[in-house]
Amino acid sequence: MRKPHIDEAKIKRGIGQRLSLRTPQEESLDILADVLGLMDFGQPTDVKALLAEIAAKYSSVESFERQFPSLCFALATGVGKTRLMGAMITYLFQTGRSRNFFVLAPNTTIYEKLIDDFSVQSSPKYVFRGIREFAQKPPVIVTGDTWEQGRGVRGSDLFDDTIINIFNVDKINKDAGRIKGFKETIGDSYFDYLAGLDDLVMFMDEAHRYRAKAATKAIFELSPKLGIELTATPKTVGAKPKDFKNVIYFYGLGNAMADGYVKEPAVLTRADFRKDGLDQDQLEQIMLEDGVHYHNHVDAELDLYARQTGRKRVHPFMLVVAQNTEHAAAIRAKIESDSFFNGAFIGRVAEVHSKLKGDESNEAMDRLVGLETTNDTDIVIHVNKLKEGWDVTNLYTIVPLRASASEILTEQTLGRGLRLPYGERTGNPDVDRLTVIAHDKFQDIVDRAKADDSVVKLKTLTIGEGGDISDDVKVIVESVPAHIAAMTGAATVESQIGLEVNDAQSQSEVTYNTPIEQETAKDIIHVLNTMGREVSGANELTTADRQKEIVRRVSVIQERQQGTLEGIIETPDLEKMVAQVTKVFTENLIEIPDIVVLPSNEVNFWFEDFDLDTSNQSRFQPISERLIIQQLRDEIRTELARTLNAPKEERVENYIVKHLMDYPDIDYDSQAELLYKLAGQSVAFIQSYAEGDEAIESIALSHGRQLAEFIYRQMKKHYRQTPAEYIPKVTRSYRAFTGRQFSFSPTKQLFLNQAAKPLSATKNFVFKGGNKSPDHFHKFDSDPERRFAVLIDSDFESDVLRWLKPAPKQFRIEYDTNKPYEPDFVVETTHMKLVVEVKADRDMQDPVVLEKKRAAETWVTHANQFETGGKTWKYLLVSESDINASATLKGIVAKCG
Repeated sequence: MRKPHIDEAKIKRGIGQRLSLRTPQEESLDILADVLGLMDFGQPTDVKALLAEIAAKYSSVESFERQFPSLCFALATGVGKTRLMGAMITYLFQTGRSRNFFVLAPNTTIYEKLIDDFSVQSSPKYVFRGIREFAQKPPVIVTGDTWEQGRGVRGSDLFDDTIINIFNVDKINKDAGRIKGFKETIGDSYFDYLAGLDDLVMFMDEAHRYRAKAATKAIFELSPKLGIELTATPKTVGAKPKDFKNVIYFYGLGNAMADGYVKEPAVLTRADFRKDGLDQDQLEQIMLEDGVHYHNHVDAELDLYARQTGRKRVHPFMLVVAQNTEHAAAIRAKIESDSFFNGAFIGRVAEVHSKLKGDESNEAMDRLVGLETTNDTDIVIHVNKLKEGWDVTNLYTIVPLRASASEILTEQTLGRGLRLPYGERTGNPDVDRLTVIAHDKFQDIVDRAKADDSVVKLKTLTIGEGGDISDDVKVIVESVPAHIAAMTGAATVESQIGLEVNDAQSQSEVTYNTPIEQETAKDIIHVLNTMGREVSGANELTTADRQKEIVRRVSVIQERQQGTLEGIIETPDLEKMVAQVTKVFTENLIEIPDIVVLPSNEVNFWFEDFDLDTSNQSRFQPISERLIIQQLRDEIRTELARTLNAPKEERVENYIVKHLMDYPDIDYDSQAELLYKLAGQSVAFIQSYAEGDEAIESIALSHGRQLAEFIYRQMKKHYRQTPAEYIPKVTRSYRAFTGRQFSFSPTKQLFLNQAAKPLSATKNFVFKGGNKSPDHFHKFDSDPERRFAVLIDSDFESDVLRWLKPAPKQFRIEYDTNKPYEPDFVVETTHMKLVVEVKADRDMQDPVVLEKKRAAETWVTHANQFETGGKTWKYLLVSESDINASATLKGIVAKCG
């Protein structure tokens, strides 16, 4: 029975917040709550009457297709069906409706995954993470391997446990006799015990895999109180698939891509590729080689992203789709040969198909299971065996050999690689992208993806010289300032890539060669870095008092380390080393203050009342019902297909207001009256030209997001907030130079004064040199950036003391909420400090560029208030045409400062 006197809306909000549910998961939970409101778990269900009530509210539900109420929630791969199951179970338990659940899996892979997801609390995929009740008293998990122990049966009534039974279709069929037979540990047959529960709720994961199988009929004889089916493709499998008739919610792949819940799929080919004259083997060789080139590119970029952000390292792998088992074996032999990339992939290939037996099959499956946690597999070859439940996030490259464009553009093919490794899009295209290598089908795929009814809006990439992706081998290196490397023994870029070390170290005033000296230098630099919060400027570090304090702190560090350092024979002259390191540190430092701007009083915001101007509101048209049916029939899943199946709102305005509530600066509680007024005026405009309530609702339902955006643009003009005084504060007077990580290709390196050919390839090169920069290896986004570096590094600009390309977080400048701005250069001269941005002429009036300029100028104003070295900060926005052969820094400052 439902618990009395509980706030079910509050419970639902709490579950959404604690489980961090995504919008489609929240919408699904809302629908479940609505359906449960029509049911009484304490009384027998009139199935026919319940179906009539549900069908009246959700027109997509034509039949339960069972003797018991059963509803399908169709969510795209990667959106989170398992977490939705956890949310639904939590809601059913917390509202007092059920504590007995039966979860059905189609195969062993999903069965084992579900057991882990529901029982391993330490796992990041644990579905009840954040639910207080289950943290204190986890559900009892009964599986197809443990049910005979009687867990969840004896004593469960006494202790009020939550029981989750997880079974596999095959296990039930194989053990049907024992499951239906009498067990002393239970006092009944296990099947009859489950069938006798009046609150049993059944969850059917990947329901399309077994829905039409006769083997599942026995399972459905359990006659649960409610059945919930979950799948990405709500139709039966086989030669004549049939659409499910009980779909109550649909959220397709197109929706997931648009909302950013999965990777962006892309298709890749070789620049200027022509397949004329190539036989099948030659074509496959090229596709495999380019797949590996792209795989290596992604691996380098993921390594770079992890180093730059401090997030976990993701090791990608490439999936090759073979035509049959013989084809798969031939491909593996080719990839693991000495002639393929010099044998780089010998032992790093997993072959998976139904003909593998015994140890060979076990080894392949073990490697599949460990793909996310180990780094021993680069390539997986399969023949239609990697289906639902193979839940990995590090698949980045798919090479479908001998597949048609229509086969490639399916959720079954793309779905295996759409999950995001960090659970969200990062904004880095290489991290957020799944790429298909399809040279021979490239144009067919592009044309098919661009069709109006396609949900897969593919990006296009080219590989090779002059293309989007280089086929050069890349390594990730860290460029450490020369003076830091000389004192600490840090690896130079040259040593990291196996070149002879240049004379950069000999250029430093101070070089330490012994391990104890280098460790001591690291400790001193660490202390100097931390003291940026305590001193007004770096020069203060050289005073006698500060020198004594530095010596003291380094001594404390070394005392703590004495227990772990063995074989220390000599102790360096600490006072002398502190003086030497401090001198080098301050002479090579550009003091960039760390500035935060804080309001000095409480700030309140609101939107003034106004009337919506609908003169420019688009005249959206209702969706054609015939078009919807057409798309469902040919398996196209778009926003349009979802809308007619979406939950109905009590008020038409709700379709617009719910999207307005998504904007972070709109507070629904205080602005609800205005939101409904404006949404009502928008609906009134629709009523002026649309015929009938159904057409009006269809427009608001399918175009609610665009209508909300139209209203929000006008609301921003009426945004008001209490006047606030902002006070800048320096949290540290300087930030020390840190290593800069970048991807490096040995064939893509030039000297600083050399231009890339073509100039558009500049960002693919590493440039060596720079007498006035602490770094001797640089990367630039454009050739004008490189030319500016040459200008400020030249002997002619004698008043330039030092310059650098700032590392991430070197500046704390935000040009929009939580959007950091990292300028191209910082330059220190004998009398000023410059923050410099270099842009193409065409971008000089770009709104984002101008907003960054405004933010940087504000930062400069604050920095000048705290400058203790007597040098003025200036911001320069420099166009490419300003950097010509006769340009000087003085002239650029005069023009652009």
